[in-house]
Amino acid sequence: MYKPNTPQTAEEIQEEIRRVKLPRGEQTLGILEQRLGGSRCSVRCLDGKTRVCRIPGRLKRRLWVREGNVVLVEPWEYGGDEKGDIIFKYKPNQVNWLKSKGHMDQLDEFEEF
Repeated sequence: MYKPNTPQTAEEIQEEIRRVKLPRGEQTLGILEQRLGGSRCSVRCLDGKTRVCRIPGRLKRRLWVREGNVVLVEPWEYGGDEKGDIIFKYKPNQVNWLKSKGHMDQLDEFEEF
């Protein structure tokens, strides 16, 4: 049954934080700078590169992003320094967890953020 405005319990919040998706292999974290239209966005990645990233078709209707969101980027095999795919968007409590565990330490190096 639907219960509007039900506050989350500590267990539910802990469950959300426990399942944070971390970068694997070539994947990197990034912050969305600008939406360019046509499911494309400009993302400043933590490896120091700015990429034009797209949201793949399988995620197009499920993944809604805005400027300032922290996302997981998978660079393309060819042209990976300039282009990539956005494969995951982090929720605010997941971003706090990433910062506390030191996964976003490179964030401090960029004064533009």
